[in-house]
Amino acid sequence: MAEEAFRSLYVHLRHGARTGEERRRGAIAHLTPERVAAAAASVRHGRTVSLAAPIGTRPGPDDPQPAVHHLTAPSAQDTRAPGLHFALDRFAMNVHGNAHTHLDALCHVIFDGELYGGVPEGALRAGSDRGITLDLVRGGIVGRGVLLDVPRLHGVPWLEPGDCVDADDLTAAEAAQGIRTGPGDLLFVRVGHWRRRRETGPWDVARARAGLHPDAVRLLAERHVAVLGSDGNNDTAPSPVAGVAFPVHVLTMHALGMHLLDYLDLEELAHLCAELGRWHFLCTVAPLRLPAATGSPVNPIALL
Repeated sequence: MAEEAFRSLYVHLRHGARTGEERRRGAIAHLTPERVAAAAASVRHGRTVSLAAPIGTRPGPDDPQPAVHHLTAPSAQDTRAPGLHFALDRFAMNVHGNAHTHLDALCHVIFDGELYGGVPEGALRAGSDRGITLDLVRGGIVGRGVLLDVPRLHGVPWLEPGDCVDADDLTAAEAAQGIRTGPGDLLFVRVGHWRRRRETGPWDVARARAGLHPDAVRLLAERHVAVLGSDGNNDTAPSPVAGVAFPVHVLTMHALGMHLLDYLDLEELAHLCAELGRWHFLCTVAPLRLPAATGSPVNPIALL
């Protein structure tokens, strides 16, 4: 996609987004209480699946700055003494990375000097971001999740780094799976990232990864999707748009106000959905209470 075509699509999506209070909330405004209740009522089997990858603490080509986890207590002296003692630990991590599951808040993307909704980029540092930090989803995100398994559609275990998922792939996966993405849905697109990583080893995903083509975002807007997630970071690398490194992030978050879930682990969910012949489920996403944050590690749960 040429940069001129990308910017034309960006303007189109931004102008077509909601206005007023619903504009401030972004795409989760599509996730109405009625749709949440319907998603909860759809649970049939009582099966639960985590959609999060284990948090790594060892560096690798896709995780040069892994999480740091320390056991701070008890000491060796404590454990030799009688009575009660507690095991304590401390944890620190980079919220946005290429090797762990996380939610992007709407203030994560700065494009042409602005945050989502036309907020000046300096507002985040000044603490006047107008409610587009992680605090916007402090009550969690709960709704109908839909999994589209693109490698399954093509009869392969995973997409190769650099492959793009376009709108035709999404609609073909819907037809093959007997599901249609609709208003307020949490759409999850499997590219097979974690299966490839486990079978072939980690690689530098900052340079090469499968993801969505920017034009696929047009379909998400037409269907009024509330949240987009993938087992990659949703964007393809190398970028299919010259001069824009993360076009899907820009179009979804900055133009549409759509929260993103990056690096989900969708392998167990894909197996269970295929086993049950059911590609929709109740999904709960609970970020940490970090009000001014640009994102959060999360452990989304699918309930079928």
